[in-house]
Amino acid sequence: MHQKYDYILGNPPFIGTAYQSSEQKNELVKIFYDLKSAGMLDYVSAWYAKAAEYIIKSDTKVAFVSTNSIIQGEQAGILWNYLFSKYKIKIHFAHQTFKWKNEARGNAGVHVVIIGFGAHDINKKMIYVYENINQDPLETVAKNINQYLVDAKEVMLIPRSTPISDVPKIGVGSALLDGGSLILTTEQKNDILAKEPELEKYIKRLWSADEFINNKTKWCYWLKDADPSILKKSITLNIIINEIQSFRLKSNRGKTHDMAAYPSLFGEERQPKSNFLLIPKVSSENRRYIPIGYMTTDDIITDKVFAFPNASIYHFGILTSIMHMVWVSYTCGRMKSDYSYSNTVVYNNYPWPESSTEKQKKSVEEAAQAVLEARAQFPDSSLADLYHPNSMPPVLVKAHQQLDKAVDQCYRSQPFTSEAKRIEYLFELYEKYTAGMFVAEKKNKKK
Repeated sequence: MHQKYDYILGNPPFIGTAYQSSEQKNELVKIFYDLKSAGMLDYVSAWYAKAAEYIIKSDTKVAFVSTNSIIQGEQAGILWNYLFSKYKIKIHFAHQTFKWKNEARGNAGVHVVIIGFGAHDINKKMIYVYENINQDPLETVAKNINQYLVDAKEVMLIPRSTPISDVPKIGVGSALLDGGSLILTTEQKNDILAKEPELEKYIKRLWSADEFINNKTKWCYWLKDADPSILKKSITLNIIINEIQSFRLKSNRGKTHDMAAYPSLFGEERQPKSNFLLIPKVSSENRRYIPIGYMTTDDIITDKVFAFPNASIYHFGILTSIMHMVWVSYTCGRMKSDYSYSNTVVYNNYPWPESSTEKQKKSVEEAAQAVLEARAQFPDSSLADLYHPNSMPPVLVKAHQQLDKAVDQCYRSQPFTSEAKRIEYLFELYEKYTAGMFVAEKKNKKK
């Protein structure tokens, strides 16, 4: 029998899934042999699993410094549900995300967490909250610490194909799979229309997250339902269609290769058939709110954004509120340190207000409309300008504050005193909404 210790302390290597060697990936699969989604885990996860296995039925305490990716997005659900259920570990203390600078050359800073845990429970648990990632933390006592390092029960936050609340599904935009042939700059557009003006109806604005947030102009050919006579006689379109066909035929991806038979179309077309609300997949963590906005069917979107078809002003108000943003900050994955929004984990698991009255909904709608009107006062400013912490106009700040109050009232009458209280409330509501779901899923699998 191996020797037991009082403590296991460490700073395991920070290696994300995209940077792991074949040997490291195989090590993860070996350690998480009974976990289907092991390939999505960071390398540091192996230290948690090995430590949890080592300390079973002992009083040994463990503490690791880790990248904060292990408490974000889909990975948080995969890793911690595994540790909680298989090894029955309890988190004893946690430092929420802060910026850690090592002693390496250049003094590079990374966003990390510190998590202390054991295979036994303790009465007094501590959470260290960083209101600013560069400042000292505030110490708070917790009854329980879950995988998102907040005082709440452990939650089974898993990817879902449909929302847990009674709201419409959102979907990702289209993938071009064209080698760049369908995309145009304004200068290219003008040059082509000077030669073939009849193509104007087939050229539309193209929106990815960058174009939407920074108000950049990009165009694309949109040839769905195009008149075959135009496709046949246009010199420009014939060149483009041949380029796309050649590009797709060279692809090793089966679906892309098959789309060579349809070279005038986007490789994966998911354009909304009605006006919609656009939600960028990636947005800066420095913004208090993710910029979202209404678009029309003539606005062609890529797979870098989500579309919420026929979204009401009430839907817009909830999604652009601080309540939703707190949920985003704790549950979404990250692209570097930026928010990486998802439909399956973030949106589909978000607990919308349980029973808003018509009066409360109307308050949200009026406040949400005020946000849109405040934005409209600055037509020359991009959303990046409007939502930057240093340049957000006071009229927009006030409009959002009023909207936040209106949305809060849809959840409860008492005001929330902190972000921690908001996320604790949302996790409790999530637990209420999903009670019985997992039991039902297990029964269906058995059948």
